[in-house]
Amino acid sequence: MPMTIESIIERLGGAEQAARLTGVSTEAIRKWRQARAIPPKHWTTVLRATGLSLSDLQPDTESDRPEPMMSTSNPIAPADRPEAATAALILADGTILWGRGFGAYGTDRALGEICFSTGMTGYQETLTDPSFAGQIITFTFPHIGNTGTTPEDDEAARVHARALVVKEDLTAPANWRSTESLDAWLKAQGVPGICGIDTRAITRRIREGGPQTAIVAYPADGKFDIPALLAQVRAWPGLEGMDLAGEVTCAKAYSWAEGVWQWPHGTAALPEKRRKVVAVDYGAKRNILRCLATAGCDVTVVPATTTAEDILALDPAGVFLSNGPGDPAATAKYAVPAIRGVLEAGKPVFGICLGHQLLALALGATTYKLARGHRGANQPVKDLATGKVEITSQNHGFAVDDKSLPDDVRATHTSLFDGSNEGIATSRYPAFSVQYHPEASPGPSDSHYLFRRFVDLIDTTTKTA
Repeated sequence: MPMTIESIIERLGGAEQAARLTGVSTEAIRKWRQARAIPPKHWTTVLRATGLSLSDLQPDTESDRPEPMMSTSNPIAPADRPEAATAALILADGTILWGRGFGAYGTDRALGEICFSTGMTGYQETLTDPSFAGQIITFTFPHIGNTGTTPEDDEAARVHARALVVKEDLTAPANWRSTESLDAWLKAQGVPGICGIDTRAITRRIREGGPQTAIVAYPADGKFDIPALLAQVRAWPGLEGMDLAGEVTCAKAYSWAEGVWQWPHGTAALPEKRRKVVAVDYGAKRNILRCLATAGCDVTVVPATTTAEDILALDPAGVFLSNGPGDPAATAKYAVPAIRGVLEAGKPVFGICLGHQLLALALGATTYKLARGHRGANQPVKDLATGKVEITSQNHGFAVDDKSLPDDVRATHTSLFDGSNEGIATSRYPAFSVQYHPEASPGPSDSHYLFRRFVDLIDTTTKTA
């Protein structure tokens, strides 16, 4: 008879020892208890450590096992789809999930890596975040659409996510700020969505098996060529090795002089003293630029491919490296030489998300693809210097390898979910960065102080120059 999860964890020496043995966080152990199952990828380690048999690790009952998804291991013909189905979500492993389409018709754009976001608010900000380029977003929160949409909440000029997946039918707008429903807004943006999907099952699959390519098919004529769609999914190369910053960056330099939102008065007034900062746009969110301006920066935004010589020609007091999508190792081919040139010139540097990864690469570290990524507005991060824990907004599928940091670069923050790197600083240059999003939008404001820290670094560096 299978053993209970509690008994197995006890045999491993408790939750903390179980986490150490299997290379996961104690949060993952909590999820084992919640699911009443240990992911199969850890079975070999558990068996060796406990002396148990394979049958001991099986779920307690059939009801404990996740519900199976429909899969082309038993091919599903288009005629077999439910009568009410108007859209399909097709995964690279052959899984086909039928649902109801909304937003724009089509399939060409809706191909990318499927991921999940745990944020309970801010779906519009999430969809327009350039960091989601090349991805299909599964929202774990069921009530999507309830606040409608408003141009004030766009984080970029357009939606960058390829498509969205939700459980329930879109909720009608019930917010005084709404100017358009989510469905109408998506139609205007040319982005499809699918509802009626078991988002919990998708989240489990990504959590246990890692990300994979998918497509949302919502044809106007209601006809599905499943073999062709599946071939299209399997031919997509994936995000590893893909430079997407060049696709989402601005076409030319521009100035930014708008502060953060300050309800109900509009945007905050900007300080009189403003330091000239060049923000390199790898896919910058508007609220990051607002936070820089509010902290006292006179912001000039430049394209991702701008060279160190062109950045320095603007005579900035500091340089900001923005968030963005894709594989940092691919973007590094043109970004790292520029960043190194700025560092050697002694300019203070602050990076966020992709900018954090690119700074690490410029300093000699390496990056890797996370097994499942961090996406949501409830991610706990620990400041290693103070011990303080911040709840943060995050959106990344790659991370900096702590073990690769040079001697003059130290880790400053760590994820309490999986122990991955969340921040660095270097003693060689006036530079620091964080993996998470201190500007939030959506999310908590625990980390807004980092923009003030950047301004203080600029002032200190200027005085000692």
